[in-house]
Amino acid sequence: MSQYEHTCMIKGDGGRTVRAVLDRICDKWTLLVVATLDEGRLRFTDLHRHIPGVSQRMLTLTLRNLEKDGLVSRTAYAEVPPRVEYALTPMGKSLIPPALALASWAVEHNAQILASRDAYGARGE
Repeated sequence: MSQYEHTCMIKGDGGRTVRAVLDRICDKWTLLVVATLDEGRLRFTDLHRHIPGVSQRMLTLTLRNLEKDGLVSRTAYAEVPPRVEYALTPMGKSLIPPALALASWAVEHNAQILASRDAYGARGE
């Protein structure tokens, strides 16, 4: 696909589709939840323990949004006490390679980005 075709695809609806998906995926907790669930099915408390700094409320909201978008499945077991587990759906698993590619790009270019920020700040702008 050419650069022009990529640009047309992204701008096809004024960029609304891309922005809506990126808003969800690039929030503070989504990629951490997805990466943690890539290791396998987890209960809420285990997931909460694996993601330092996330509140129970934010984890709950993030999981609901991921379930609504079809990236995470929620399975409730009729047991005493009740047990709920979360897992990535096939679409959720398909997010792992591009997320890893973006993370790799960020690590690879971090020094250049920091140097550019320092140079920009030194110009006094």
